Amino acid sequence: MVILVFVVDTSASMNQRTSLGTTLLDVAKNAVETFIKIRQRDQSSRNDRYMLVTLDEPPASIKAGWRENQAIFMNELRNLQATGLSKLGTALKESFDLLNLYRLHSGIDSYGMGRNPFFLDPAMVICITDGGRFSTQAEVEEELHLPMHSNLPGSELTKEPFRWDQRLFGLILRMAGCRGNSQAKPGMPASSVTTESAIGAMCEVTGGKCYKCSSSKSLNQALESVAQKVQFGIVVNFEKIGGPEAPPPPVMPSRIFFSQIICCRMIYVKTNPKLNTPVGFWPIPESFWPDPSLATLPSRDSHPSVYFSCVDTEPLVLDNLPFDKYELEPSPLTQYILERKSPSSCWQTFICNSGRRNGENSQLGAPFGYLKASSNLLTVNLFVMPYNYPTLFPLIDELVKVHKMKPVPRWKQAFEAYLDATPCYYAGVSFIMTPYCSSK
Repeated sequence: MVILVFVVDTSASMNQRTSLGTTLLDVAKNAVETFIKIRQRDQSSRNDRYMLVTLDEPPASIKAGWRENQAIFMNELRNLQATGLSKLGTALKESFDLLNLYRLHSGIDSYGMGRNPFFLDPAMVICITDGGRFSTQAEVEEELHLPMHSNLPGSELTKEPFRWDQRLFGLILRMAGCRGNSQAKPGMPASSVTTESAIGAMCEVTGGKCYKCSSSKSLNQALESVAQKVQFGIVVNFEKIGGPEAPPPPVMPSRIFFSQIICCRMIYVKTNPKLNTPVGFWPIPESFWPDPSLATLPSRDSHPSVYFSCVDTEPLVLDNLPFDKYELEPSPLTQYILERKSPSSCWQTFICNSGRRNGENSQLGAPFGYLKASSNLLTVNLFVMPYNYPTLFPLIDELVKVHKMKPVPRWKQAFEAYLDATPCYYAGVSFIMTPYCSSK
């Protein structure tokens, strides 16, 4: 199931008329209906949920939420009127709160228990606006402000109002006949200044995209593009540590990757074709050591920062022990890894502060997986393994091949040392280790 939240600008400026005689609000309504028709071409859309939020004062801003069916959604959409102010930040915050309300009941975020990519509730917030200046009863604002305070319990556990499976897409209507520059190329991402850049920056932060639409044709192209981005996946920040600072000659187009400190991209999560639900085994570690003495849990970033070392390492896989494989969205990072043409090597991945601090290098934590190009050099995958798998795998291999599943005291001591340095929430998947450790 994918949740689609439409945020429709109902400020008074949406009453402007285009050269065709229709108002911008009419264009926005028609855009929502067109997107739903495009989306319904995909068979997976039969489980989609639609919600409608406007720029009215909360709680009247929520026109269709969890309890309303599609018929009510369409009726509310057709009855929208443009009479308010441009309080877009408040409307976006209400949209994310609406999405996160369900997450409270499902416990899908599993705070303090590792971050499971296969526990996701994918959602897209699609904002349709004329890009007018943000206004309140008190002032006209130059920047887009999302109120950070939320009344939802547990909201303080995440620093941002959105989650890693929630993305924002903006459609800025710059039709002929309304104010603003309409010389942008059809369907291209919005850029330049003021509100357009503010909305574009917010979309970028969530892993989404912003489009400037100067005609009906460019609007339809943007809607087609957004519909293609309905994906099961999560957004992750990839950050390079160590390794080469620049690619070897000849200089490749992907050199731009090395000038980027953080590469914010989506990783795709596969679903079980029979149940249509995501599958997986291992979590991405938390960015803190789960000490039982902690009075409160530290707040986490919406998008985890996955550090990778640009040092070639042998990819490890253990027979009969499952692993998770997630394909990365194309980016300068994936382009460079593919251009290296080294599918037999990998780059290890880490979460800072995930391990117990026992040494000088413990702040980085132990590796939990690796990045590796596919054998056909078409995609790059993130392999997620048990925590500190380079230490665990030789121990298991020794237990099976040398000790014949009968652990000796020295092996037990080494295995207990491994467990002592592994976050306790990995005990939740300890059943996977039962075939190996039942004789311990």
